[in-house]
Amino acid sequence: MPVVLTYIFIFFSRIFDVSLGTLRIIYLTRGRSKLAASIGFIEVMLYIIALSMVLGNLDRPLNIVIYGLGFAAGNYVGSLIEEKVAVGYVNVQVITMHNCVDLEEALREMGFGVTSMECYGKEGLHRILHILMKRRTLPVFLAKMRELDRQAFISIFDTRRIMGGYFARMKAK
Repeated sequence: MPVVLTYIFIFFSRIFDVSLGTLRIIYLTRGRSKLAASIGFIEVMLYIIALSMVLGNLDRPLNIVIYGLGFAAGNYVGSLIEEKVAVGYVNVQVITMHNCVDLEEALREMGFGVTSMECYGKEGLHRILHILMKRRTLPVFLAKMRELDRQAFISIFDTRRIMGGYFARMKAK
């Protein structure tokens, strides 16, 4: 194989195998182990082929540089894929600094299930809202929160599995 094609192959093999590794981890942590195992099989095959091309040609140091660049690019591409796939659920906790009855109702009108409770913080009485949602609806939720309460403290937790309770689809607007 010509040297330039070898560089291209190593670079893109690393992008694909590292991106597949990102997907494998996403599906593994979401309880989709069979899919993760299938992805892992392809991932390791690409990894071994690319690595063997580098180790078989150690007289060409540029192979090592290309291998590293492919790894770095694969991490970047993997992060983009992770954002697009948005598999699973998140539990969002909102601590509001204001009277949040209107906020709760607005979120419920959008179709979010909201559980609330009173809490006490540095500045006195507040409310904590717990909202469970699909990860792909998170950007819409955060945009709405910026409109409704810019001072709210928001923390987001990955949720592996849900059972029971109220979990409606967000209303299309």
